[in-house]
Amino acid sequence: MSEFGILSFGAYVPITRLQRSAIHATNSWFAGGLRGLAKGEKAVANWDEDSVTMALEAARDALDGIDRASVQRVAIASTTLPFADRQNAGIVKEALNLPDAVGALDVAGSQRAATSALLAALGGNETTLVTAAEITTPKPASEREMTSGDAAAAVLVGTGTPIATLVASHSVTMDFVDHFREAGEAHDYDWEARWVRDEGFARIMNPAIAALLKKAGVEGAAIDHFLVPVAVKGVPEMLAKKAGIGEGAVADTLGANLGHAGAAHALVMLAGTLEKAKPGERILLASFGQGCDLILFEVTGAIGSVKPRLGVSGWLARRIESTNYAKYLFHRGLLQLDRGARAEHDSKTALTALWRGRKAVLGLVGGRCTKTGTVQFPKSEVSVGGNDHAVGTQEDYPLAEVPAKVMTWTADALTYSPDPPSYYGNIDFVGGGRMMTEFTDFAGDALDVGADLRMMFRIKAYDENRGFRRYFWKAAPAF
Repeated sequence: MSEFGILSFGAYVPITRLQRSAIHATNSWFAGGLRGLAKGEKAVANWDEDSVTMALEAARDALDGIDRASVQRVAIASTTLPFADRQNAGIVKEALNLPDAVGALDVAGSQRAATSALLAALGGNETTLVTAAEITTPKPASEREMTSGDAAAAVLVGTGTPIATLVASHSVTMDFVDHFREAGEAHDYDWEARWVRDEGFARIMNPAIAALLKKAGVEGAAIDHFLVPVAVKGVPEMLAKKAGIGEGAVADTLGANLGHAGAAHALVMLAGTLEKAKPGERILLASFGQGCDLILFEVTGAIGSVKPRLGVSGWLARRIESTNYAKYLFHRGLLQLDRGARAEHDSKTALTALWRGRKAVLGLVGGRCTKTGTVQFPKSEVSVGGNDHAVGTQEDYPLAEVPAKVMTWTADALTYSPDPPSYYGNIDFVGGGRMMTEFTDFAGDALDVGADLRMMFRIKAYDENRGFRRYFWKAAPAF
């Protein structure tokens, strides 16, 4: 019998782990009081990633083995969306190569953006892919810089055989301003942490949690997983004690090896919890921001049948350690370097050409000749297959999920790259098809002929004159 609930889940964590000790080593002369936070590491997005590309990777993780044609709506939640007037969820839709008859929704403006999007999906009757992603840009030498991190997550909500169903939800909205960021500003302004803890978390969330438990008809002791996505230490334990929730139910906030991923962190923690949840367990997700959203789920017997490709644990295991704090600052636009004359070029995107070629550019859709079976990218009217250059025989052939191998590669130190040298070359797709592309996320000498690859959706170039970013697919190490 079909039910409505969470059908699958996924996550994404960038490969770079910036060591907090490296941050403190640079800033200790000015902010020596942050020594206590200089432990562990934070996940840091590459220069060619943003909230859209990370949400896309989390969506791919969640949709592994699922018919994408079943998705009826796509939502993306973030307070760091790259476009103010271009539907960001629409870019995710195109990159996933979903049908055009799909609804799309951008949700922003609050740390509760992800849970707001999730509640909207749970309150509907469509199959909705809810994604959330955040790339944080805190001020250097700040507490937020030490505690934040970059990550994304996704859940698919709809009718079928759910792995978790909604028991009850409760929301409170009040304009409690613990921090804020004006439109157009790069950094958050934070208020005093003790006041936020006592007046915000304690006085707002405690009664809201009690109301949720009463609505659900369950005791606090019946909660198996208590998820509180906040960076302030001790708050989850404080809330759990007041609600009668067992200390062992308090979920790890992932602060030690990821950092707090802003509006996306609620879904990141939910995805991480679903990886290890067992049938019959109850999960209480509590998201804070100008009020709070409380969502109580019950895990079903189907939990063992659905697993993401990697999930939070898998992405956390895929890591490259870094102590290069200067590179991080440069990639975040917080450190100006002389980029040289080679960086002085116009990166204007022809929007007419982007529209015509959107399937190839955003969805990495190539062509396969129905007569010879030859795969090629890009798709064209004339097949390149063997001695038979058939005309008008090509069908769409998506390549984004097809494994590939390095055929040739070059490390170019002459052309400008935000992360020199620039790596590019030819790759061969398993089953046919060849293309020249850039390589990303490779460490040191790991790139070699024959290396296994996975395609990843990334930023190709920035048009700084017009405020436009051009996306395309790059080849990354397989996993």
